[in-house]
Amino acid sequence: MSLNGGRDFDVAVVGAGIVGLAHAYQAARRGLKVALIDRSEFAVGASVRNFGLIWPIGQPPGLLLDRALRSRRHWLDLKAAAGLPLEESGSLHAARHPTELAVLEEFLGRYADAGYEMRLLTPDEAVAKAPSLRREGLLGALWSATELTATSPLCVRGLASHLAERWGVRLLNRCMVTGVDSGLLYTEQGRIRAGHIFVCSGPDLQTLFPQLLAPLTLCKLQMLSVAPEDSGYRLGPGLCAGLTLLHYDAFSGCTDSLPALRARADAVYPLQRRWGIHALISQHAGGELILGDSHEYGHTLEPFDREEINQAILDTIHEFMRLPGHRPARSWHGIYPKLKGGTELIADPLKGVTVVNGLGGAGMTLSLGLAEEVLEARL
Repeated sequence: MSLNGGRDFDVAVVGAGIVGLAHAYQAARRGLKVALIDRSEFAVGASVRNFGLIWPIGQPPGLLLDRALRSRRHWLDLKAAAGLPLEESGSLHAARHPTELAVLEEFLGRYADAGYEMRLLTPDEAVAKAPSLRREGLLGALWSATELTATSPLCVRGLASHLAERWGVRLLNRCMVTGVDSGLLYTEQGRIRAGHIFVCSGPDLQTLFPQLLAPLTLCKLQMLSVAPEDSGYRLGPGLCAGLTLLHYDAFSGCTDSLPALRARADAVYPLQRRWGIHALISQHAGGELILGDSHEYGHTLEPFDREEINQAILDTIHEFMRLPGHRPARSWHGIYPKLKGGTELIADPLKGVTVVNGLGGAGMTLSLGLAEEVLEARL
């Protein structure tokens, strides 16, 4: 869409990934005139290269869990309004070693009243919810009811269309932003005037405000997918196991049991620990199973994927579940910015200009709630 319909807006958002979409959505809900600008024709970045999981169980109690649960409610509203392919799947953390079960028991004991919807299942109860879990060797599993599975490419692109059709957001795709001042964006299609500007794109942050990059690092994740031969196969909840307990901050408070799990993981899974692999699996609309993922950090990352990482992901998943008969579908990597030692970068480098970035791998889980907070504080 071009600027022929006008160049003046209450809010302009740079970046149509999930962070930018969330800010455009929350602004439009307030009755504001919104422009959403992106350099690509459609979303192709980290927002569509993921599990598609809205994962409150991974967020620590307090502010972040509350934010994740508010985001969840917005996702469900959007599913109803826009028909987004979003499933209330829940999640299971499978425990196959006493050190893993000890973390789950401590987590449940510490945070039973923190806002999670969870309970510890027996092995038989866990397999009843997720028949693909390996029953032999299973000691138990943590069930959480709050997780959602979104088919991320369809949801992210569908959300952009919904913003245009339902809320009148002006979508300006294939539009490069070359500069920003208070109240003014310079683009290849001309100037855009806005009462407030939100910069929510990693690539645009690099060119518009490079001075803000210092506290950020990049994370590269590798993922792959398989297509079940049985078109009727259903995974059920998102599945993960012991290594996931070392990845998400929700479990960091389990200080009695986590050291033993970490020590065992370092000894038994050196390759997975080296590449930050925690095996997790979800299922997208159409049946494709999404498997992952690894975490490699740095300011410049190799563009080439490592087959040993993909194989380690598969090997780890095979330990706790039986993959159905399948054919390989795709493999890929995503790269996202992450704030070192924090959860998100929020800065106001100019009057009326706010940068929101660095959510790491929690964009789908947190963005809709975070945008609500950011707009409330600034508009």
